Order: sequence, then structure tokens, then C-alpha cells
Amino acid sequence: MNEDEDNIPEDETNDDLNDSTTEEGFDDIVSSGGNHFYENDENAEDTITKVTGMYKDWFLDYASYVILERAVPAIEDGFKPVQRRIMHSLKELDDGRYNKVANVVGHTMQYHPHGDASIGDAMVQIGQKELLIDCQGNWGNILTGDSAAASRYIEARLSKFALEVLYSPKITDWGVSYDGRRAEPNNLPVKFPLLLAQGAEGIAVGLSTKVLPHNFNELIDASIKILKGKPFTLFPDFQTAGIADVSNYNDGLRGGRVRVRAKIAQLDKNTLVITQIPFSTNTTTLIDSILKANEKGKIKIKKIEDNTAAEVEILIHLFPGVSPDKTIDALFAFTACETSVAPLGCVIEDNKPLFVGVSHMLKISTDRTVQLLKSELEIQLRELEEQWHFLSLERIFIENKIYRDIEDKTTREEVIKAVDDGLKPFTKTLKRAVTEDDILRLLDIRIMRISKFDSNKAQDKIEALEGDIEQVKHDLEHLIDFAIAYFTKLKEKYGKGRERQTELRSFDNIEATKVALRNTKLYVNREEGFVGTGLKKDEYVTDCSDIDDVIVFLRDGNMMICKVDDKKFVGKDIIHVAIFDKSDKRTIYNMIYRDGKSGPAYIKRFNVSGVTRDKLYDLTNESKGSQVLYFTHNPNGEAEVITILLRQIGSIKKLKWDVDFASIAIKGRASKGNIVSKYPIKKIEIKEKGISTLLPRKVWFDDTVQRLNVDARGELLGEFRPSDKILVISQTGKLKVITPELSTHFDEDMVVLEKWIPNKPISAIYYDGEKERYYVKRFLVETEGKEESFITEHPNSQLEIVATDYRPVAELVFNKVKGVQKENLIVDIESFIAVKGFKALGNQLTTDKVKQINLLEPLPYEAPEEIVPQKIEIESQVIDDEDIQLDDDGQITLF
Repeated sequence: MNEDEDNIPEDETNDDLNDSTTEEGFDDIVSSGGNHFYENDENAEDTITKVTGMYKDWFLDYASYVILERAVPAIEDGFKPVQRRIMHSLKELDDGRYNKVANVVGHTMQYHPHGDASIGDAMVQIGQKELLIDCQGNWGNILTGDSAAASRYIEARLSKFALEVLYSPKITDWGVSYDGRRAEPNNLPVKFPLLLAQGAEGIAVGLSTKVLPHNFNELIDASIKILKGKPFTLFPDFQTAGIADVSNYNDGLRGGRVRVRAKIAQLDKNTLVITQIPFSTNTTTLIDSILKANEKGKIKIKKIEDNTAAEVEILIHLFPGVSPDKTIDALFAFTACETSVAPLGCVIEDNKPLFVGVSHMLKISTDRTVQLLKSELEIQLRELEEQWHFLSLERIFIENKIYRDIEDKTTREEVIKAVDDGLKPFTKTLKRAVTEDDILRLLDIRIMRISKFDSNKAQDKIEALEGDIEQVKHDLEHLIDFAIAYFTKLKEKYGKGRERQTELRSFDNIEATKVALRNTKLYVNREEGFVGTGLKKDEYVTDCSDIDDVIVFLRDGNMMICKVDDKKFVGKDIIHVAIFDKSDKRTIYNMIYRDGKSGPAYIKRFNVSGVTRDKLYDLTNESKGSQVLYFTHNPNGEAEVITILLRQIGSIKKLKWDVDFASIAIKGRASKGNIVSKYPIKKIEIKEKGISTLLPRKVWFDDTVQRLNVDARGELLGEFRPSDKILVISQTGKLKVITPELSTHFDEDMVVLEKWIPNKPISAIYYDGEKERYYVKRFLVETEGKEESFITEHPNSQLEIVATDYRPVAELVFNKVKGVQKENLIVDIESFIAVKGFKALGNQLTTDKVKQINLLEPLPYEAPEEIVPQKIEIESQVIDDEDIQLDDDGQITLF
């Protein structure tokens, strides 16, 4: 729900304009000169007159009014006018009991001239933030988007926090209400960074504001750091929790951006669960976005359930065979599970808009809090000194029986003079002169009070006041320390239960084309040169999505990349078509082409990147009549061995020989290539399928985003060939061996993530819940791709330690038995137990009560060298034509 003041009802928005734009009013504008209005005559095009009179100022006045009085909060207290008036009304009505919201709205209308709807909406928004208003009844639900009950059914009163930090009448800056009948605060003396705690959003005329909410405790900590002169950082925190990437927050200034994601976990292999939602969404809008993405074919889900009550719980059921990891990425890419929020720090200061970052806002608020505390202390000091002055004067008046001096006095002036004369001998101890008002207060003392006067008690009160005065003076002299203590007290008193809800984490960028559901089939008509999803009578190519790119190679050596379409002409005689991934650098194309109609044949290997859609790229030497003689695409850089057969022409001695593509350097698509033969080629045959010529791919794990990557971010897991896997073990005692796909999601309770070595044993110590004993086991992974538990399934069973070292060592720390401490036990797990089956229970570790189990440094071990098939890696290089020479048989000779 947006702030009420920027949701101006239609009957309020254009009141001023409607009054002035009647038929007569419009004629007046035309005749007197409106802004680019033209008179209704033949020469209207030549008549441009400027705005004059009252019209000249109306727009500026209206814009200023909306900015200052409706949409933008004040930096002093963080309130928009309607919010400030609501809080003032709640204070006036406050008697400790709940008030009907309808009653509060009616009372606020004495101060706010814009109707009950805007007041009621604004009050609900304040109440839903659970900081200033103690709510009773149905106030709506920010998680589901349900609205609050009618104002006559719900109740409210000020929270204890609001009563402590919002009000201090003696230092409040008061003004007059809109009708001049009542006094209202121009700003409340808020001694807390309320604007940053609650956030604010508003759209005015010509500008807007969006201050994101921040964490209560973090704001107090940051204020204390400001007072101590220490650096600090502030990041938003949302009631809906979720996960936020604040790397581009930019201190809440214009141009910044915060990415917020829902918290999605895999409940089982066919079910996802959303437990937290992004800021600015609710479960209703979130589910609607998921259903729309499903209807458009962006994702594929079976059904969705909303079990949200006090906590968010949205269950997404998947069809069998649908990847949960890919679906999670697709939810972030195509639904409201990820949103982007653009902050804009704009506030009102001295009746002017001020664009400022959240750090500066907090500094202003902290400085203002210090000044407000100082003003309160100064007032308190004056009041204490006045109390001390009168108590001292009263004591003098009574102890010295000065009241008897007025017995024979008949006039007011004589009485006052008699008391004044009687006090003069004793006024040296006072801190100020005695005034007539002081004397009148003394004369108001009743006889009963004089008769019961106790000098000792009076002296005790005076001494207590002197102690209070000294304390206040000390606080004023150490004002910063006093302010720090004030903030610390606020945190201790109200900070419990206000811990950070939004998890801060860096996000990886999800490429929509990689996670889009490929629910459409791509077809090709090779001869006629058409590709598309509507050619259902032609050759099927692959499944695709409507946002995919297609790469097409033609027989004449041209290449084109285009978007998936229903039917698109790309060029006749297509030899290869596939889905294109612009970030794929491991797909290598092997090609032999004839240069022109009768030129030599060239061989080349290249990858494709950095292209423009719908543009033809010539992969040959750009000679007319060129033709591709041989072409393969290789997803992992495979290099096959081929046999070249020449036509019998003249005196050629050798008509057949083999060429290994592994000996050809991988270059860019524009490279000319190396000459294979200057003679016509009759036929090319594949002699031997190739292996990858690319180096194994290095894979890292970035703990910040909990993802694998090939960009050298995080911890290096190792070099992976296509057949290599990774081992994942969780704290719940489950493991799985999977292919290292970059889209894989990892659970937060993961304790082991490493390259899997099949013959390397895994060691584990666990507590068996049924037998109530500790067991140790060593085993090998028996099944790939399936998550299985290697500890017993009793609910009380739990994994203590797991190790993937060849010779792990554990230390057992025992509980004291009858005051006797047993020495720690060091266990060489390799010697303790042999490698057994995956489901084996293992050997009992000990019968004693174990306090703690620690994993120590493993024993030395030299692992056998892994036999790795040798791959040829040829550095890319440009070979000039003069470096190439053909022998009599037409084969390549390189110098």
C-alpha cells in the first residue's frame, strides 16, 4: 500500500483546476492569454500569448502545496502532514485505552482538510509498520495484501515507544490548524531516526520520494557510531524479509537500485516452497505473476498452493522430470520473485525539497536528537532550579516565622513589603532574586501546611534536588555521552524482536534465455531457407523458447543469428541450425570450405561470439561462389580426424590422406584458415571421432551467492572434464553426486562441496537416535545423481562430523562422570574401521557419554596420481599465407 498522501482521490486532485476550467473560465484563459492556447480564428497558428495574472502562479502554487503539504515527509520528524496530525490526535485522545479508529479519524479531521479516506489509509499504513501504534482488530496483512477492516471495527492507541520518543510539549514547535481554531505541531520532537525506520514513499508534482525502511537496531547502532565519530553503513531491511542485493544501493540516492528476491527452497524433488517474499509484493501479486509466467510458457508448474497465515508458505508443485534448480532461476527471471527497487532520497527541509542520502539523513536526525535532548535537559534544569528556589524560600519563610509579620498589615502592598523585608536577611543563599510572584506563592501556603512543616524533610528534599541539578548539569556538559546512553537505552528497551529480517547477499545475474522453459519446437526447411516454430510439416530441430536466439550456417559459407520466430527466411541451403548461447565459448565449429568456384580448399576452427542479430557474416574468404565442403559443431571443442579424397586431375600422386582437426588452431570466425589442398576435393569422410582439445574447465564456488561459476569467484573446486562430478554433503547426513551445472542451487546446511573422486572413501561419525550410541563408518558413493542419507533415519539421529580425507583423525571429548574427567580419545578412523557399504551401520565408537567430537588434521597420505587423457591445446595464432606451402600431393607444410 502506498502512502496516503500520494494517493490523491479524484475529488481532491483537481478541485482547484475544475473550478477554473468551466466553459467561461476556459474562454477567459484563451482571451487573456493561456500557455500555448490559440484563439479560435483563421490566424490561430500565428497567435501565441503568455500566461498572465493569477494563472501565472497557479501551477507553481499547486505544485508547492502538494510537495510540502501532502507527498513528501519532513526531515525533522519523518512525517508527512497527515501522519503528523494522526499522531497528534492519538496523543490528545490518549488515556491508556484503545480508541476506535473511526473516532481517531474524526478527531484528526479537525487538523487535516482532505477527508476521512486519506486519514484512515494513512493510519493503517502506520499501524502495519508495528512501531508507533498499538493495534487491535484486523489491520490487514502486508504478506497477503488483505486490507484492514472498516475503521469502525478496529482500535488503536499509542505504543510505549511512541509515547517515549515522539512527544515533548515543552519543546514542540506549534502552529495553527488550517481553520485557525486549534494549535497543531509544525514538527513533532522525534528523538529517533523515524523516517529511516519506517521508510516513505510519495509522488508529488514534479518530484517523488522513496526512502526504504531500515532496521531499528542498526539505526540506533549507526547513530551511536555517528556520536562517537566512527564510520557506519546503512542498508534497508524489509518487513516481508526476503533476500536483498544492496551492492548498488548508492546510499539511497537517485540512481541506486536494490534487488530483492523471495526465499525459495526445494521441499522435495517435485516441490518448491516460498517462505519469504520481496519488498513491495504480497502473496497475491506474487502468485499471479507465477501463474502468468506459467500461462506464457516461461515456467512449467503443476499447481500452486498458498498456505500463508502468520508466515509465508507458498508451495509450487512441479511436473516429474522438471528441474527444481532451473525452475527457481526461472521464477527469479520471469516472475515477481525478484524485484528491483529504485530508492530516491527526497525530504523537506526548511520548506524546500532536499535530495539527500540515507547516511546524511541519519546524521541530521542524530544531530536533531542531540539538540532535542539538550533542550529537554535545559528545561529540566530550569524547573529543578525553580523547585529548589521555592523550597528554599518556603523553608526560610516558615522556619523564620516571617508569616507573622503580616498579621497587622491591612493592604496588599503592605503584606508583600512585609514578607519581602522579612526575607532579605536570608536571600544571600538563594540563586536568584525574590520576585513578587515568589512572595504571592508563599502567601498561598495554608496554615495546616505551616503547622506540619518538618525542617529535616524539607532539607532532604532540597538536597535531593541539588543532586538532580548536579546530574542534569553533568549531562549537559557531557551531552554526547548522554545521547549515547539514551540511544542505548532505547535499544535495550525496544530492540528485542526487531532483529534484521532481510538477508543481505550478492546475486548472480540470471540469463533469461538459459532458464526459459523450452516449450516450443523449432523447425527448419533447409532447401528453401526458412526456420521457425510454425513450420510443423518440415524438419524438427530442437525444443526452444520464444526468447531464444537461433544460429544458422548456410552452404555458401554465410552465418546468421536471429530471434526465434514463427517463420523467418535466413537463406537457402541451410547446413546447420541450433539454439545460440552468446556466452558459450566452448562450442567449436570445424569447417572446410572451397574459396570461390575453383579456388583452394581451406580448413578452420572457430567459435562464435560478439555478433549482431539478423546480419549475415561470411565465414569464407568472401570470394563469389565459395562453398562449405565439410562442417561440424562440437559442444566441448572436440576435434575429429577426417580423410580427404581428391579428384584425379593431372599428375597428382596422392589422392587420399588424413587430417586431424586437433592440429588446427582455434581462431575467430573471420579467420581465413589454412589451405588443405589447391586441388578439387572429391569427398571428405570422418575417420575417427575426436576428443576435446580444450583444457579442463576450472570451476569455482562463490559462497556469497551459493553458486558455481567459471569466473574465478570464490573457492576453486578444481578442473573438470565433461565426465567429472561434484560431491555435495549436507548437515542432515545426506549426499549426492551431481554434474557441476552453473544453475545448481545449494542448501544452506551444506558442509562438503568438492570434486568427486570415485575411489576416495568418505568417513563419518554420527549419533544413532534409536540405539543412542555414536557410530563411525567409511564408505564409497554407490549411486550418482540421487540424494541419499548415509546415517540412520531415526528423527534423533544426527551427523557429528564428516571427512573426505584419505586418513582422517577425530578427537572425542567426554563428559565428567561423578566428577571424574576421562582423557580425550584420539581416533584414527582409517585404522578403526574398513571401507564398508553405503548403507552399513558402521562400528560403535564408544559407550561413554560424549561431550564434543572434533575433526583434527589428517594423517599424511600420498594419493595415487589421476590418469588424465592427454589433450592437445594449441594457442590461437594467425598464420599468414606466405607461411603456407603445398607439396606435390597438395598437403600442408608449415615453416
